[in-house]
Amino acid sequence: MKYKNKYLQISCDGGAATGKSTGAKMIAKKYGLKFLSSGLLYRYASYLVLKFKPKNKISLIKRKFSKLDYKSLNKINLHRPEISEYSARIAKINNVRKILKKYQIGFSKKYKNCCIEGRDISTKILPNSDLKFFFKCNLNIAAKRRYVELRKFNSNVKLKDVKKALRIRNISDINRKNSPLLKHRDSIEIDTGKLNKRAMLSKMIKNVERIKTK
Repeated sequence: MKYKNKYLQISCDGGAATGKSTGAKMIAKKYGLKFLSSGLLYRYASYLVLKFKPKNKISLIKRKFSKLDYKSLNKINLHRPEISEYSARIAKINNVRKILKKYQIGFSKKYKNCCIEGRDISTKILPNSDLKFFFKCNLNIAAKRRYVELRKFNSNVKLKDVKKALRIRNISDINRKNSPLLKHRDSIEIDTGKLNKRAMLSKMIKNVERIKTK
């Protein structure tokens, strides 16, 4: 399989619970790409700070990320409410973003065939990616999705609280000073409120096939 730039790199951006992780994982599996969730990295950074309570947050995060094996993150529960809440705060810190940006770019250089999802992948991390997808979703639908996910970890979670948290997170991401959530001018929009998983993957595949060379 050949592409215009020899390798295939895909960036997926979007707000919270828009389905970008699901879409990114499916397209990565379809084409055998290494997958990376930037959101999981920020959750891990938050986990480190909350667990160790260091005097110097930046120093701890820098040290831990310098030797991080991405696969090891699957062994940690990074979806606890306190981690989710702190992730939005830590994502605003420029020095934290620099550390995680370095890790993500290093990942893309190590695994040239990759798919990375987040909020600033197309604009800051992989501006030259072969394909850029931007995921959007009605807030009510997004809240229900996130609610179902969180119920696995906390049976006391309330839908109205989840919806409020998503609204606040999206506003924060769009308006933050450092690397805000933006739609790249070359991004292909994926409205997951109108597409089921099969239709979403089909649309993504069509665009991947479009850039293949003979």
